[in-house]
Amino acid sequence: MNDISLTILPETADDASAIDRLNERTFGPGRYAKTAYRLREQVTHRVDLSFTARIGTLMVGSVRLSPVRIGDAKALLLGPLAVEPAFRERGVGQALIERALDEARTKGHKLVILVGDEPYYGKSGFRRVPAGRAIMPGPVDPARLLVAELTEAAFEGVSGPVTPEWETM
Repeated sequence: MNDISLTILPETADDASAIDRLNERTFGPGRYAKTAYRLREQVTHRVDLSFTARIGTLMVGSVRLSPVRIGDAKALLLGPLAVEPAFRERGVGQALIERALDEARTKGHKLVILVGDEPYYGKSGFRRVPAGRAIMPGPVDPARLLVAELTEAAFEGVSGPVTPEWETM
Protein backbone atom coordinates (compact mmCIF):
# COMPACT_ATOMS: atom_id res chain seq x y z
CA MET A 1 0.00 0.00 0.00
CA ASN A 2 3.11 2.18 -0.27
CA ASP A 3 3.15 4.95 2.32
CA ILE A 4 -0.57 5.11 3.11
CA SER A 5 -2.54 3.53 5.94
CA LEU A 6 -5.67 2.28 4.20
CA THR A 7 -8.83 0.96 5.84
CA ILE A 8 -11.42 -0.97 3.82
CA LEU A 9 -14.90 -0.72 5.35
CA PRO A 10 -18.33 -1.99 4.37
CA GLU A 11 -20.39 0.64 2.58
CA THR A 12 -23.16 2.23 4.65
CA ALA A 13 -26.21 4.26 3.66
CA ASP A 14 -24.37 7.37 4.90
CA ASP A 15 -21.70 6.85 2.20
CA ALA A 16 -24.08 7.24 -0.78
CA SER A 17 -23.56 10.96 -1.44
CA ALA A 18 -19.79 10.78 -1.08
CA ILE A 19 -19.66 7.77 -3.42
CA ASP A 20 -21.81 9.58 -6.00
CA ARG A 21 -19.44 12.56 -5.91
CA LEU A 22 -16.41 10.26 -6.17
CA ASN A 23 -17.91 8.52 -9.21
CA GLU A 24 -18.64 11.87 -10.83
CA ARG A 25 -15.05 13.06 -10.29
CA THR A 26 -13.66 9.75 -11.50
CA PHE A 27 -15.85 9.01 -14.53
CA GLY A 28 -17.60 12.29 -15.40
CA PRO A 29 -21.09 12.70 -16.84
CA GLY A 30 -20.42 10.33 -19.75
CA ARG A 31 -20.56 7.39 -17.36
CA TYR A 32 -24.35 7.19 -17.70
CA ALA A 33 -24.08 6.27 -21.37
CA LYS A 34 -21.93 3.21 -20.70
CA THR A 35 -23.57 -0.20 -20.92
CA ALA A 36 -22.52 -1.31 -17.42
CA TYR A 37 -24.01 1.86 -15.89
CA ARG A 38 -27.23 1.36 -17.83
CA LEU A 39 -27.46 -2.19 -16.46
CA ARG A 40 -26.74 -1.02 -12.90
CA GLU A 41 -29.53 1.55 -13.11
CA GLN A 42 -32.02 -1.33 -13.26
CA VAL A 43 -31.02 -2.99 -10.00
CA THR A 44 -29.84 -1.89 -6.57
CA HIS A 45 -26.26 -2.78 -5.69
CA ARG A 46 -25.62 -5.15 -2.82
CA VAL A 47 -24.58 -2.95 0.11
CA ASP A 48 -23.39 -6.06 1.95
CA LEU A 49 -20.90 -6.67 -0.89
CA SER A 50 -19.84 -3.06 -1.45
CA PHE A 51 -16.90 -1.31 0.23
CA THR A 52 -15.16 1.99 0.73
CA ALA A 53 -11.47 2.73 1.15
CA ARG A 54 -10.44 5.39 3.66
CA ILE A 55 -7.32 7.05 4.88
CA GLY A 56 -8.37 8.31 8.26
CA THR A 57 -11.84 9.74 7.65
CA LEU A 58 -11.15 10.62 3.99
CA MET A 59 -12.92 8.35 1.50
CA VAL A 60 -10.46 7.63 -1.30
CA GLY A 61 -12.18 4.75 -3.07
CA SER A 62 -15.32 2.70 -3.53
CA VAL A 63 -16.39 -0.55 -5.16
CA ARG A 64 -19.88 -1.97 -5.59
CA LEU A 65 -21.29 -5.33 -6.64
CA SER A 66 -24.73 -5.64 -8.22
CA PRO A 67 -26.77 -8.80 -8.80
CA VAL A 68 -27.12 -9.91 -12.43
CA ARG A 69 -27.69 -13.07 -14.41
CA ILE A 70 -25.69 -14.50 -17.27
CA GLY A 71 -28.35 -16.55 -18.99
CA ASP A 72 -29.80 -18.63 -16.15
CA ALA A 73 -26.76 -18.33 -13.86
CA LYS A 74 -26.66 -15.89 -10.99
CA ALA A 75 -23.64 -13.59 -10.98
CA LEU A 76 -22.45 -10.23 -9.69
CA LEU A 77 -21.43 -7.19 -11.73
CA LEU A 78 -18.39 -5.42 -10.27
CA GLY A 79 -18.39 -1.66 -10.52
CA PRO A 80 -18.08 1.05 -10.44
CA LEU A 81 -14.62 0.87 -8.95
CA ALA A 82 -13.53 4.42 -8.24
CA VAL A 83 -10.33 5.75 -6.69
CA GLU A 84 -9.50 9.40 -6.08
CA PRO A 85 -6.91 10.43 -8.69
CA ALA A 86 -4.32 11.40 -6.06
CA PHE A 87 -4.43 7.86 -4.64
CA ARG A 88 -4.26 5.83 -7.85
CA GLU A 89 -1.43 3.37 -8.42
CA ARG A 90 -1.07 2.86 -4.69
CA GLY A 91 -3.02 -0.40 -4.36
CA VAL A 92 -6.35 1.13 -3.33
CA GLY A 93 -8.35 -0.33 -6.23
CA GLN A 94 -6.81 -3.80 -5.87
CA ALA A 95 -7.51 -3.78 -2.12
CA LEU A 96 -11.16 -2.90 -2.77
CA ILE A 97 -11.53 -5.60 -5.44
CA GLU A 98 -9.97 -8.27 -3.23
CA ARG A 99 -12.21 -7.38 -0.28
CA ALA A 100 -15.35 -7.44 -2.45
CA LEU A 101 -14.43 -10.77 -4.07
CA ASP A 102 -13.53 -12.35 -0.73
CA GLU A 103 -16.85 -11.26 0.78
CA ALA A 104 -18.80 -12.49 -2.26
CA ARG A 105 -17.01 -15.86 -2.08
CA THR A 106 -17.70 -16.12 1.66
CA LYS A 107 -21.41 -15.51 1.00
CA GLY A 108 -21.57 -18.29 -1.58
CA HIS A 109 -21.42 -16.35 -4.84
CA LYS A 110 -19.68 -18.05 -7.74
CA LEU A 111 -19.25 -15.56 -10.60
CA VAL A 112 -18.35 -11.90 -10.98
CA ILE A 113 -18.27 -10.07 -14.31
CA LEU A 114 -17.19 -6.59 -15.28
CA VAL A 115 -16.24 -4.39 -18.20
CA GLY A 116 -12.62 -3.32 -17.80
CA ASP A 117 -8.97 -3.76 -18.68
CA GLU A 118 -7.72 -7.34 -18.41
CA PRO A 119 -4.13 -6.40 -17.43
CA TYR A 120 -5.49 -4.54 -14.36
CA TYR A 121 -8.32 -6.85 -13.31
CA GLY A 122 -6.40 -9.99 -14.25
CA LYS A 123 -4.34 -9.47 -11.07
CA SER A 124 -7.52 -10.35 -9.16
CA GLY A 125 -8.36 -13.43 -11.22
CA PHE A 126 -10.49 -11.92 -13.99
CA ARG A 127 -10.10 -13.24 -17.52
CA ARG A 128 -11.69 -12.44 -20.83
CA VAL A 129 -15.12 -13.96 -21.45
CA PRO A 130 -14.91 -16.23 -24.51
CA ALA A 131 -16.59 -14.64 -27.54
CA GLY A 132 -20.37 -14.88 -27.43
CA ARG A 133 -20.62 -16.53 -23.99
CA ALA A 134 -22.06 -13.45 -22.23
CA ILE A 135 -23.90 -10.72 -24.08
CA MET A 136 -24.24 -7.29 -22.49
CA PRO A 137 -27.41 -5.30 -23.28
CA GLY A 138 -25.55 -2.64 -25.25
CA PRO A 139 -22.28 -1.99 -27.00
CA VAL A 140 -19.26 -3.41 -25.17
CA ASP A 141 -15.81 -4.17 -26.56
CA PRO A 142 -15.73 -7.98 -26.19
CA ALA A 143 -12.06 -7.82 -25.15
CA ARG A 144 -13.13 -5.82 -22.06
CA LEU A 145 -15.86 -8.19 -20.84
CA LEU A 146 -14.20 -10.14 -18.03
CA VAL A 147 -15.24 -12.85 -15.59
CA ALA A 148 -13.84 -14.16 -12.30
CA GLU A 149 -14.78 -17.60 -11.00
CA LEU A 150 -15.07 -17.57 -7.23
CA THR A 151 -15.36 -21.35 -7.22
CA GLU A 152 -13.57 -23.72 -9.56
CA ALA A 153 -15.21 -24.10 -13.00
CA ALA A 154 -18.13 -21.83 -12.03
CA PHE A 155 -18.29 -20.36 -15.55
CA GLU A 156 -18.35 -23.77 -17.22
CA GLY A 157 -21.55 -24.11 -19.26
CA VAL A 158 -22.70 -20.56 -18.48
CA SER A 159 -23.80 -18.41 -21.40
CA GLY A 160 -26.46 -15.94 -22.41
CA PRO A 161 -27.51 -12.35 -22.01
CA VAL A 162 -26.42 -10.36 -18.97
CA THR A 163 -29.56 -9.08 -17.25
CA PRO A 164 -30.40 -7.49 -13.90
CA GLU A 165 -31.27 -9.90 -11.09
CA TRP A 166 -34.17 -8.61 -9.02
CA GLU A 167 -34.52 -11.56 -6.69
CA THR A 168 -32.63 -11.82 -3.41
CA MET A 169 -29.44 -13.76 -4.07
